[in-house]
Amino acid sequence: MLPRDRVAFALDYPTLAEASAGAALAAPAVGVLKVGLELFVREGPRAVEIGAAHDRAVFLDLKLHDIPETVERAVHNAAALGARYLTLHASGGRAMLERAANAAARAPSPLTLLAVTVLTSLDQSDLASLGTNDSPREHVVRLARLAFDSGVTGFVTSAQEVAALREAVGPTAFLVTPGIRPVGAGAGDQKRVATPTSALQQGADLLVIGRPIRDASDPRAAAFAIVDEVAAAVSSAS
Repeated sequence: MLPRDRVAFALDYPTLAEASAGAALAAPAVGVLKVGLELFVREGPRAVEIGAAHDRAVFLDLKLHDIPETVERAVHNAAALGARYLTLHASGGRAMLERAANAAARAPSPLTLLAVTVLTSLDQSDLASLGTNDSPREHVVRLARLAFDSGVTGFVTSAQEVAALREAVGPTAFLVTPGIRPVGAGAGDQKRVATPTSALQQGADLLVIGRPIRDASDPRAAAFAIVDEVAAAVSSAS
């Protein structure tokens, strides 16, 4: 993967016009544009078309979690839109994951499913309030093994669990890390964050970066700076 293909810019904007403008600034630097719930609910498939407009892969972050048949059909529709990556919740269970994996395998172009294990906004106290006494790392590994055994080989996980996840599911897994913050950037509402370099060192394949680019005084320069850091980290590791 080229360094830019390891960076996904989150188009966390309220409107298509703002997302298109943000994408135009960041796309020269990054290889992936992420469309999340806020934008997709308002704009629908038009939001996914931003990727094609800039010849960039689209990461459709919908975190699907429903009955197996519904999720299978949603995966099929996402593939038809041209999504390259698509998220779903590992906690949806084996049947849901298997039906989703089968739908992705039938996609006309490559579609990588990414199982969400534990949201980066949750910590151990949050899990306890949900009735889970395991640590975030233990819960991440348990859900990841379920998803992997069901045919889903991509995962979304914080940098703090990447190494454990890699050990649990092996070298073929594709690991995506959100909550990336360059040195000196605020954590916002994320509780388990990492710098680009540390996330890559822990084994991440793709980094999701939103506010540090979107809210920068010069988003394009911020995006190029992050990709430069990724390139340096990849080079030093090789």
